[in-house]
Amino acid sequence: MSVGIAMLVHRDLERAEQVARHWTAGGCPVVLHVDSNVPRAQFQAFHDTLADDPLVRFCERHRCEWGTWGIVAASQSASAMMLDSFAGVHHVYLASGSCLPLRPVRELVAYLAARPRTDFIESATTSDVSWTVGGLDIERFTLRFPFSWKKNRRLFDRYVQLQRRLRVRRRIPEELVPHMGSQWWCLTRQTLSAILQDPERSRYERYFRRVWIPDESYYQTLARRYSSNIESRSLTLSKFDHQGKPHVFYDDHLQLLRRSDCFVARKIWPGAGRLYEAFLTGRAGAMTPAEPMPGKIDRVFARAAERRTRGRPGLYMHSRMPRPGREHGVTAGPYSVFQGFVDLFADFERWLAKGTKARVHGHLFAPEGAAFSGREAVFTGGLCAGAMQRDYAPQSFLTNLIWNTRGERQCFQFGPADNQGIAGLMARDPNAQISVISGAWAVPLFRSNRNFADLRKEAARLQKIERRHLALLRAAETKARVRIWTLAEFIEAPMEHLQQITDEICPERRKGLAEAPTMNDLAGFGQFLQNLKNQGMHPHLMGDFPTKTVPVNPPTAVRKPYLVR
Repeated sequence: MSVGIAMLVHRDLERAEQVARHWTAGGCPVVLHVDSNVPRAQFQAFHDTLADDPLVRFCERHRCEWGTWGIVAASQSASAMMLDSFAGVHHVYLASGSCLPLRPVRELVAYLAARPRTDFIESATTSDVSWTVGGLDIERFTLRFPFSWKKNRRLFDRYVQLQRRLRVRRRIPEELVPHMGSQWWCLTRQTLSAILQDPERSRYERYFRRVWIPDESYYQTLARRYSSNIESRSLTLSKFDHQGKPHVFYDDHLQLLRRSDCFVARKIWPGAGRLYEAFLTGRAGAMTPAEPMPGKIDRVFARAAERRTRGRPGLYMHSRMPRPGREHGVTAGPYSVFQGFVDLFADFERWLAKGTKARVHGHLFAPEGAAFSGREAVFTGGLCAGAMQRDYAPQSFLTNLIWNTRGERQCFQFGPADNQGIAGLMARDPNAQISVISGAWAVPLFRSNRNFADLRKEAARLQKIERRHLALLRAAETKARVRIWTLAEFIEAPMEHLQQITDEICPERRKGLAEAPTMNDLAGFGQFLQNLKNQGMHPHLMGDFPTKTVPVNPPTAVRKPYLVR
């Protein structure tokens, strides 16, 4: 007794010849179907190369295209010739020219000889499968698909929509229950001959010719009708990605393929010489005989699929540019944004860097350019401080900064005078800690020596920008951790608010602040705000700021001692 290999060949004929000789060397006859799309001259050369092997046959050629009936017709022709030409074959194993045997042929023959009545074919109803891609489950059996999905995608989609609109439904043969599964099966002679010699074969073929991807449903459905013992699994290791495309195995997958204990794997890259050498030269005979367990490497493929679809948090690549809201993490790590603090405190950057050991930058999005820590011209990751390069893609500038400094907390200043193109990304970023002292932008104006008319105009512009930014931070869609104080509210208890900020940046160093940053002198600031009001500009973002500024830490009046008798 032996195992017959029905091999469907589309390209890479040299590799197909190499694999076919490996099968016949192990005593397995091979029937080759060569796609009729292969030029006649190439086919003839391939045919002549294998003419010296008595266990090789070539069957009638069909035009094969993905998702069409031609693939089923090719497997029918190859299987029928196998059953007619080799009476000793008890199982027929369907493979492709890109399949590669992973274990010695004798192990496959012995494995199937011990299970003479078992058909290995993945076969499940549409309600039990989760791998269908393209939105068509039971509809692939009830609609017609005369157009190629790959070559005429527009006609394919429009004809499906038309059938849905007209409520067209094909009638499934009453005696059949549609099943689906991998096209790579291994069937017994009894089951396969029953399918090929069925008196109703022509009727079933007429129905399945207009089923979408019939090679994944024809044998899977009919095997349920004739088989006495089905194991709903394939002996071929075949993995697919989230788009339904097969994974391709390369030389660096050698150990992974060995761990699977499967008999055959597809798809193998034609240039993977190391794989062909390892598995076709007999060295694979050292593998321990075991039950095929492709599930042992499923975890690797699951991680690969997650990396492909979700990527790494905060990493943006030209091959996977996600749409806003669908990225896997906006940035790669937590960072802090301070708005208004350097306006209120003279040495805030130095104080924060000393107290938290974080990397503290100035205004990274200032009009004149990025103020990196230490005022470097080029920062980690090749980020340039120039405004032109930064403003070309401000969001990428920030995500690159956070990605290239993973493991180090980044802090930077922001304000209404900066490039606001980054505000939306920070607002929807869960990694962002945004602390705002609203209205603090007025302190530098107050301390500047400019004409009051210019100050009034600039104050109106900055207040309008900050008002929009605060509305964005208070929106329901905001995911950043946001703290907002008015200027008047903050200076009432600055140490308490500064303590909250430093505790969040360095939770492991929770202790009272020993030193406070130096606050700018605000004497006369209240009158400055009143002057703006008098000129018709209403500065409301500062809160209820008194006209006469009360000192932050007013001196306690010394009371006279008195004697109590």
